[in-house]
Amino acid sequence: MTQPFLPLTARSREESHRAATPLELFFDLCFVVAVAQAGAELVHAVAEGHTGEGIANYVMVFFAIWWAWMNFTWFASAYDNDDVLYRVVTLVQIAGVLILAAGVSRAAQQHDFLVVYLGYVVMRVALASQWLRAAHHATDPAERTMCRRYAGGVLACQVGWLALVLAPEPARPWVFLVMALVEMAVPVYAEKDAPSTWHPHHIAERYGLFTIIVLGETVAAATVAVKSGIVEHDALGELLPIAAGGLLLVFAAWWIYFVVPAHARLTSSRQGFLWGYGHYVIFTSAAAVGAGLEIAVEQSVGKAHISTLAASAAVTIPSAVFLLSVWLLHARYFKVGIAQQLVLPGAAFAILMCSFAGHWAVLSAGLVAAAAVAIGVTLTARNPATRPTATD
Repeated sequence: MTQPFLPLTARSREESHRAATPLELFFDLCFVVAVAQAGAELVHAVAEGHTGEGIANYVMVFFAIWWAWMNFTWFASAYDNDDVLYRVVTLVQIAGVLILAAGVSRAAQQHDFLVVYLGYVVMRVALASQWLRAAHHATDPAERTMCRRYAGGVLACQVGWLALVLAPEPARPWVFLVMALVEMAVPVYAEKDAPSTWHPHHIAERYGLFTIIVLGETVAAATVAVKSGIVEHDALGELLPIAAGGLLLVFAAWWIYFVVPAHARLTSSRQGFLWGYGHYVIFTSAAAVGAGLEIAVEQSVGKAHISTLAASAAVTIPSAVFLLSVWLLHARYFKVGIAQQLVLPGAAFAILMCSFAGHWAVLSAGLVAAAAVAIGVTLTARNPATRPTATD
């Protein structure tokens, strides 16, 4: 039975059999609601021909979602004691992301970020209270200082983000850029003297689970789009290549992400920061693939006012970015020989070239991604030095 109040003290990094908790899984599921809202607004903007504006809004909103998720995940890895107070504060953070999700449409369509900001503040203030609680229970002065730096940095950033609501519209992209850099500097500053005791296997599992959920949202969004196209426009022939290609892309994305042992790269705080921050690109591109598939469906049935090339690029560009970012973050460290190293970069380039394949672009991209998986598996099987990595 869960205890009402337990000391919020650091957990051991050497703890065995550390796995994600039901609360963390629930946390992820609720966060994907906000991801879906961000993707839906990206689809709407691109379909109406406002591509640049849509991408800018998507990038900003997704940063808020990802950063709040990431900060909670690393804190939980180091301090989760699963008492009643910890659970309640975590549920408050979930409420914050749902508030943020409710404001996504207003932010994208009316450039009003107030509701998004309020949801973000709820999430971040709740997390700051967790850091203050950890500082209260810390016995090591260096750890106490680290926790207070986190809490102070998180709270100070909320004041800075207010400029996103109050600043003139042309200045908001610059406000976002500055504040995003400030936010990402907080963990580096907080842990410069004493690192938090995050668990490598737990962190790798948490990121993997969120990747699966984002890919699942991509499948769900594409399925709804294809269903609508068939029901409303009787366009089965036009949509089958998109559906098949999209499925191949998602399957390949899952395979490529999980083929190497991610936790093996998390050997230090520096590696942890680079790996964790880099996942912004992985998560953003994975979710954007689903939005791109929706755009391709809408264009094929005449609902999107864009060219076939633009609709195809909405799928191929994020797919290529996903492959490259996975390769850069950890896949390349487990490849042996130039042939293995070139598979993912080569596949990314080939997928970009598929943009020019007209109505067959998505299917072509899916076939390229599937071929990349097949080639990678074959090369790994032929080289004994790389065979054990998939099961480490």
